[in-house]
Amino acid sequence: MKHGKKYAEAAKLVNRATLYDTAEAIALVKKTSTAKFDETVEVHIRTGCDGRHAEQQVRGAVVLPNGTGKSVKVLVFAKGDKVNEAEAAGADYVGGDELIPKIQNEGWLDFDVVVATPDMMGVVGRLGKILGPKGLMPNPKAGTVTMDVTKAVNDIKAGKIEYRLDKANIIHVPVGKVSFEEAKLQENFDALMEAIVKARPSALKGQYLRSITLATTMGPGVKINTAKY
Repeated sequence: MKHGKKYAEAAKLVNRATLYDTAEAIALVKKTSTAKFDETVEVHIRTGCDGRHAEQQVRGAVVLPNGTGKSVKVLVFAKGDKVNEAEAAGADYVGGDELIPKIQNEGWLDFDVVVATPDMMGVVGRLGKILGPKGLMPNPKAGTVTMDVTKAVNDIKAGKIEYRLDKANIIHVPVGKVSFEEAKLQENFDALMEAIVKARPSALKGQYLRSITLATTMGPGVKINTAKY
């Protein structure tokens, strides 16, 4: 992958052999952000898990104390009183069966998170092939299959993010924007790491967190010392 001049200059500020402490890493990613837009700050965590085994899966959600800096569109599948409850909580879209053809046939995907009440999972299940690969399928572990739609919507709007292993057993999550103060990025990072450390599968033998890299959307990666975790 060929990088431009700005990236090359920014990359010179990062010592690839160094494992930085979090505060230094956050300061560096802010310094090495060169894009003209407010880049997202992402954390990439390489784990020692083998996600092919169900007992080594890592999946959950955490509310970042300072949000993600991104406004999130929430779709809620609900019926009866729960429709009004979801609307009152600030869901962007609420519906049921009538949304299936819109998503299946028209390719409508103008939402970032899907929440469903348990009694709607039969309906949502029909969208598995579309929502699944996009990571949009509601899941009880992530708190997106619930009767408490008010809490679910409020948490998501407040900055709740989901974490899960990808095919390479790496977790990729946003922890804010470059424009955030360093202290706020640190608080978000700490909240995320606390949740991920707690989510360590009991079946896992050996090292859990192999490497942690902090990076902006377009910037170079900065490696964080995993020793404290």
